Amino acid sequence: MPLSSLDWISRFTDQTPGDVKVGGTPRQVPGACWSRVSPTPTPDPVLRLWSSEMADELGIEFGEGEILGGRDHVEGMDPYAQRYGGHQFGNWAGQLGDGRAITLGEVDTGEKILELQLKGSGMTPYSRFADGKAVVRSSIREFLCSEAMFHLGVPTTRALSLVTTGEDVIRDVLYDGRPAPEPGAIVCRVAQSFLRFGSFQIH
Repeated sequence: MPLSSLDWISRFTDQTPGDVKVGGTPRQVPGACWSRVSPTPTPDPVLRLWSSEMADELGIEFGEGEILGGRDHVEGMDPYAQRYGGHQFGNWAGQLGDGRAITLGEVDTGEKILELQLKGSGMTPYSRFADGKAVVRSSIREFLCSEAMFHLGVPTTRALSLVTTGEDVIRDVLYDGRPAPEPGAIVCRVAQSFLRFGSFQIH
C-alpha cells in the first residue's frame, strides 16, 4: 500500500490551538501548540535505509523517497512543527520546539494511531539560529539506535527510513571553528505521540 492510501487523520491540529502564521521563519509563537510548515524540498532524495518491520506495521510498501525526503506530499497529510518549552543547562529556556523536525500527520492503522515525522527536513518557526537540516552521520546513528533500543525493550521512537537529500549541509564536526560541508539526510521517525513534558510546560 502506498502512503497515499493510508488513513491520514489530524487529531492534534484539529484539537489544539495553532499558529496564525504559516511558514518556517523563526519567531516566537505565543499561545500556540504547533505551526503549520511544510518540509523544504530537497534536490535529489534517495531512499537509503528502510525498516521493513516498521513499514509492515504501517501497512506500506518500500519506496516513496520523494515523500520521505520532503520533496512531495500526499493528500491527507497535515505537516506541522510542534511548539514546546524546556530547560537547557539547568535553566528554563522558554520556547524551544521542533527546530528541525516536521510531523507529516497521523495515521490510523486500525490497531493504533501513529505519527510520522521527518527529522532534518528544513527550517520551522522553532529553528532559532539553525538551518533545520541533518547530516548523514547523525541520521544513521538515530536510525540504528532507535531500532536497536526498541528491540532491546526500551520504549522509544521508531525509524522507518533514511533518505539522503542530495545537498550538502555545513557543520563544524570537531567544534574547532572549521565548518565543512557534509551530505544531508532525513530520517522518518514514527511514534504514537511526540508530545513531551515541555508541550505542557510552555503553557
